[in-house]
Amino acid sequence: MLTRDDLIQRFHGYGAPRERWLIGGEFERLALRSDGGPVPYHGEGGIRWILETLAERHGWAIQREGEYPIALLRDGASTTLEPGGQVELSGAPHKSLLDVATESLRSLGELEALSAEADLRWTALGLTPYADIADIGWVPKGRYEVMREYLPTRGDRALYMMKGTTSFQANFDYADEDDCARKLGTMSRLGALTTAMFANSPLLGGEETGFMSYRGEIWTRTDPDRTGFPLAEDYTHEGWVDYLLDVPMMFFKQGGRWAHAGGRTFREYMTTGLDGAFPDEDDWALHETSVFPEVRVKATIEVRGADAVPLPLAFAGIALWTGLIYGGLSDAEALSREFAGTAPTADRFSTACRGGLAGELGGRKLADWAADMVDIARRGLADRSAEEQALLDPLAALVASGESPAAAALRAWRDDPSPAAFLPRVAY
Repeated sequence: MLTRDDLIQRFHGYGAPRERWLIGGEFERLALRSDGGPVPYHGEGGIRWILETLAERHGWAIQREGEYPIALLRDGASTTLEPGGQVELSGAPHKSLLDVATESLRSLGELEALSAEADLRWTALGLTPYADIADIGWVPKGRYEVMREYLPTRGDRALYMMKGTTSFQANFDYADEDDCARKLGTMSRLGALTTAMFANSPLLGGEETGFMSYRGEIWTRTDPDRTGFPLAEDYTHEGWVDYLLDVPMMFFKQGGRWAHAGGRTFREYMTTGLDGAFPDEDDWALHETSVFPEVRVKATIEVRGADAVPLPLAFAGIALWTGLIYGGLSDAEALSREFAGTAPTADRFSTACRGGLAGELGGRKLADWAADMVDIARRGLADRSAEEQALLDPLAALVASGESPAAAALRAWRDDPSPAAFLPRVAY
């Protein structure tokens, strides 16, 4: 039977020496029809067809839930589905940033090849721009059936998060508990700047939202129990385990079927059971995936909070985080503490969501704070190849312009909001 001490010791076993530190990238892609409408799971040219065709042509192994394909596996990578049919590549861990980029380019190339055979547009935005969220269908996964009932009781934008948003993120190793604490704290305090740099969701339902990152705003209205910046200060593995133990559960699996947990905690699950069952390691691993903070700790640290953007800019973001976390942590930590002193966490995040890089905190534009981040990352990448260092360049140019990607998207939208004109200008 699992115990709290077992779980804490598990985290103490996750650390890796520096020479074994790797990088993993995750990229969500928004599939739209040429008229801007969502791509359904079923039917000709739908999400199911995409998965089955990729498996047939490119050596992916299909993972099913019942009769339905829900994921693909290949060479340590996976292609999975978000609730509204968003497609996500979770890449294998790599030593080189170039390998992260190569893997994702291969995956996107396979997806783009299908566009010529079906009415598909792969779009680099953090939020679907045309559809009403209610009109987007559901992927047939038992997990999502439970989430779609539970999360709206916790936040008025939960279904928007599930069915309409896309992002990219990256995973990094840590040496030990102290190193994990420094990395999580640093990236949490800088989280608003991550949101501002990659703010790219200014549209929804055919209208402007008034936000540079409405995706970021949506996350603040999803479920306060499992989002935000927990343990940004004074992180310990023990504290993180207690956080996870006390987050209300959404679901658990019983006899191979998904069941509602009724908001009971994992701590209760361990001590008194649920419907006569007690959890095992698989249940814990599942519960870990049901919290969505901006920076999440598992066997690795997951840096989240960035809207989906074109791949060159996404690669630049992963290069930025790599330089900060693996090469420039001391300077990044100092910057993060200075930035955190400008305003409370919620105010910093709200400023980033509304204004993007044009927002202002501490008497400086967020673009100026972001430029400091880029400079630290550039130095932190100094021991990597010139080709890897060059991946940072698109972000450096963006920050120097003082504009988040959403600003260019809005100009294109105001010039001509028709899907035929707009979608090619926001493609991956």
